Parts: sequence; structure tokens; C-alpha cells
Amino acid sequence: MDDQVSETIEVNVHGALSQIAQADWDACAAPEAADGGRPDDPFTSYRFLRALELSGSVGPGTGWQPRYLTAHQDGQMIACAPLYAKGHSQGEYIFDHNWAHAYERAGGRYYPKLQIAVPFTPATGRRLLTRPGHTSVGRAALVQGAQQLAQENGLSSVHITFCTDDEARAAPDLGLMHRMTQQYHWHNRGYAGFDDFLASLNSRKRKMIRKERARANGFGGTIRTLTGDEIAPGHWDAFWTFYQDTGARKWGMPYLTREFFDHVQDTMRDDVALVLAERGGRPVAGALNFIGRQALFGRYWGCVEEHPCLHFECCYYRAMDFAIDHGLARVEAGAQGEHKIARGYLPAQTHSLHWFNDPGFADAVEKYLEAERAAISEDIEILTEYGPFRKAKVEEQQ
Repeated sequence: MDDQVSETIEVNVHGALSQIAQADWDACAAPEAADGGRPDDPFTSYRFLRALELSGSVGPGTGWQPRYLTAHQDGQMIACAPLYAKGHSQGEYIFDHNWAHAYERAGGRYYPKLQIAVPFTPATGRRLLTRPGHTSVGRAALVQGAQQLAQENGLSSVHITFCTDDEARAAPDLGLMHRMTQQYHWHNRGYAGFDDFLASLNSRKRKMIRKERARANGFGGTIRTLTGDEIAPGHWDAFWTFYQDTGARKWGMPYLTREFFDHVQDTMRDDVALVLAERGGRPVAGALNFIGRQALFGRYWGCVEEHPCLHFECCYYRAMDFAIDHGLARVEAGAQGEHKIARGYLPAQTHSLHWFNDPGFADAVEKYLEAERAAISEDIEILTEYGPFRKAKVEEQQ
């Protein structure tokens, strides 16, 4: 039976992941991986979060200060959450700058705030991580612990970003406000190969994609998808160059340090699909994907040479190829990008949950979120109509 409750649940705050046993964390974060398979969400795994911490990508000076939560019942850890004290709103992909400005115009101090999230990672997954059989009580304990931490320290708010549909449905019972946003995801409908996917498209989009792939693969070099021991430490030197270029253009500076990729190589290379384009023996572009149990998560792209359609090939089409070849159900290609629609990535709801220490401000935000949800739902409906699929297929893709 779910949620067997004893008298007390103890919630603790930890400033470093090393204070929590890896087996306990992963038993909550990825119980499905107990069979030896992959976790649904590689980003909440102990290995990924520890790589962020050990590499200095989070911690002092980054604006992401770890405050991991754990909940214990009858001597067993039943729940945990990747909680951070945030000194800014960067690296979240759920934009609340307008809330921050309004809060401070009203005389409040918005930062620091508390964020339950995977830093720099706009990928959907469970954020209130519970052992099987402890879902409701574990979630409630974590949320109450975060709220109490905010209240005791005079912090403005608690935010839970890129949570699951199920967690979003539980928001009212947890005393949280629900925000809806959108991304673009590609769904594998049991395609036998890429040509099978193309056959589901209207003729104009099918021809466009074939032309784009031909142009990309005719750039004068080769494109490979590497995983596991196929990835050598030196490949990360090339990818770091790509990542720095993209980070400088998008965010002003890279979020991740060079050391982060070394930790990925050491502990997570089997969970990585690294697409590399090489010309004349030299890597010139690449895309980094993380592999989940059911999905491929596209994360970063960069290049040192511009070639027509190479971005589409490395980021989108090679990801589809990999998902089809490995029986993955979907590809999540990250934040933003209406250009993805023409390439088979349709709008999908994403969710976040929010709580404010100030009841009056919370009321104002709730009214805003109600209107925003209606607008996002309408956008998704309209944008889906512009998808490339033959009309008989559109409903299947939703």
C-alpha cells in the first residue's frame, strides 16, 4: 500500500551531496534503475548532480548554492530533492524576472529564493524524489521543509521547475501554484527507421528534410554519434570549445566548467550520445545528448565552422536516428525554437510549481498564471496545426 505513515518524518538540509549516501539518493531518484537499467531521468541521478558540484558548476560564486533536502521515516530515507538557494534567475529556463521586478518594486527582496531544480537543465522529470510507497507523504514533507526553510530565513519564495505532469496535478494539495510553459518534443511512434518517420509527413516537409540532411552530410566531412567507451577524453576538449562559443553568445558566459565534462566522462559516458562532425580530421561541430530510460535529452550544441543545415542534422535528425535505433519513446530537444515544428518536434506542455511567502503577492501571481495557462494552451493547439505530419497523423502525435 502506498504511503504507510508513522508518527514522525524528519526533514534535513544538506550543503553537499557527499553528506547523503548515493544508494539512498538514487533509491528515491531512480528506483526504476534497480533492475540495472537506465534511470528515467539521468539529471536527478547522484552522478550528474555530484558532477555539477565537484566541478564548481554549482556552489560558491555561481548563484546556485546547494541545500539538498532529505526526509527520513523510521530510520529510512524516503524522499529527497535537489534544492538550491538562488541569487539570480539565470540557468532556469522558466523566466520569473518580471516577478522579481514587481516584488522589489513593492519593497520586497526577491533574491535569494529557493529552487528545486536541476541546474541549467530544462528537461522534464520528477523533482520531489520519493521511494516507491512513499509518494504523497514524501512530497508533502519536502515541500513543507522547503517552505519552512524559506520562512525561517526570510526568503521570498520556493520554485519547482520542469516537474512531471503528476507533480503538477498534485500542486493544489501541496499548497503550490501551477505554471504551464511549453517546449517541442519528438515522439517515436514505433518507426522502423528514419524513412518510416518521413512517410508520416506531408510531401513538402518530407522533401525539405531530405534536402536538409543531404546538405548537412555534404559539408565535406563525417558525422558520428559516439557513446560509452567510443568517447575519448580528448573529445571533450573539442566539445568544450563548442560549448564555450554557444554559452558566450546565449548567456554571456558558460554555465558549466570544463571539469564538469571530465566528470561526465568518468561516471556517465554510457549515458551520453555525443554527435561529432569532423572535417579534415578536426572536430568542427557537436551536439551533446543524455540518454534516459525512455527519452533522449538534447542539451548542448556548438561549432567552430558554419555549414548549412549542420545544426539541424546534429541536434535533431541524429537524435531521431538514435531514438529509433535504441527504441526510445521521445526526444526532448531543450528550450525554445519554433523552427523545430517543421522538423517533427511538436509543442508539449511543461510545468513548474511556485510558492510565495507573501500571501498578497501570491494572489497576484495566481491570477497571472491562470491567464497564462489559457494562453499557452491556445498556443499549443494552434502551433500543433502547423506541424509537418499528414493530417491523419496529427492526433497520434499529440
